[in-house]
Amino acid sequence: DVQLVESGGGSVQAGGSLRLSCAASRIIYSRNCMGWFRQAPGKKRERVACYYTGDGSTNYADSVKGRFTISQDSAKNILYLQMNSLKPEDTGMYYCAVDLSFHPYASGCQADDYKYWGQGTQVTVSS
Repeated sequence: DVQLVESGGGSVQAGGSLRLSCAASRIIYSRNCMGWFRQAPGKKRERVACYYTGDGSTNYADSVKGRFTISQDSAKNILYLQMNSLKPEDTGMYYCAVDLSFHPYASGCQADDYKYWGQGTQVTVSS
């Protein structure tokens, strides 16, 4: 098992920036997947971005492309989500997730069946 702890959420005005962090209790490597998801009240959870440790490739939801960046630290145990040009529709609870299953391809990280999840951190963007 792996434990995940998110931090960095808060309340900002539209156009502002936040950087979310996810600290993992173990190193994530060897063709695993890491991702950021968000959920607003009354809406379904959606995948914001994912990261494939096999080759460092990334994938983003269309709504955040060009504004958000997912990355992993060099020690391989912290996942970041840099969020710029924030919009009110970005408001929600953001969750870090990890899939320790072996994935031969980066496309496997675009699924929603991640097994391990953090407790979430709230992001609120005002207009």
